[in-house]
Amino acid sequence: MASERTVPARELTLLNEGRVELLGRIMSGSNATFLVELSCADDSAWAVYKPEAGERPLADFDAGLYRRERAAYLLSEALGWGLVPATVVRTDAPLGVGSLQWFIEGEHEEHYFTLYADAPETHAELARIALFDYVANNTDRKSGHVLRGADGRIWGIDHGLCFSAAFKLRTVIWDFAGEPIPEALLEDIAPLAADIPAGLAELLDHAEAVALQRRVQRLLQERVLPVDRTGMRYPWPLV
Repeated sequence: MASERTVPARELTLLNEGRVELLGRIMSGSNATFLVELSCADDSAWAVYKPEAGERPLADFDAGLYRRERAAYLLSEALGWGLVPATVVRTDAPLGVGSLQWFIEGEHEEHYFTLYADAPETHAELARIALFDYVANNTDRKSGHVLRGADGRIWGIDHGLCFSAAFKLRTVIWDFAGEPIPEALLEDIAPLAADIPAGLAELLDHAEAVALQRRVQRLLQERVLPVDRTGMRYPWPLV
């Protein structure tokens, strides 16, 4: 298992307290997403801003996808996995309430497919993202939603379509399907079968919280990474 990451206080200070300045729109997503600069005293950094006002209405998810971005970060932190960049909710951002996520510096031409094919040393971490996506019920794990940072660390981003009460898993990460889940990871997820941390639970409704627990219970019983028996649980586009 990859080493856990302690979120630097600098990141949390800038995300929670920094002045937010729009730099430009990121055009790859269907919802309005912006690159912003955070500044606090003499320090500054970039972040990704997803305002509720820029969300495209969906039939199967209520407005407020930014809360699911935050929930995915809290789930990753509760597990001790550090897979999701630090993410907060800000009500005072330029376009209104939304999520701010720390911007990951790295080679953005790399993504899941290139990492799986060319970097076998990342496979354990990629398989852990597959496990995370099942727990979170990720409906949109495209290849481009897996990044390698400048320090070599593997990250998962874009979690606005997670935590549905109905099972909606769609992901490109099926290369590890049916493989045994390492005992250490089973131990990490086991507490969620009985209790969900308060901060995470507050962002989910009752049915979503119960469904999360049932997914964990199933993983603890089957002890293998999920298998797509339909061949249809893929997002579009794939990258």
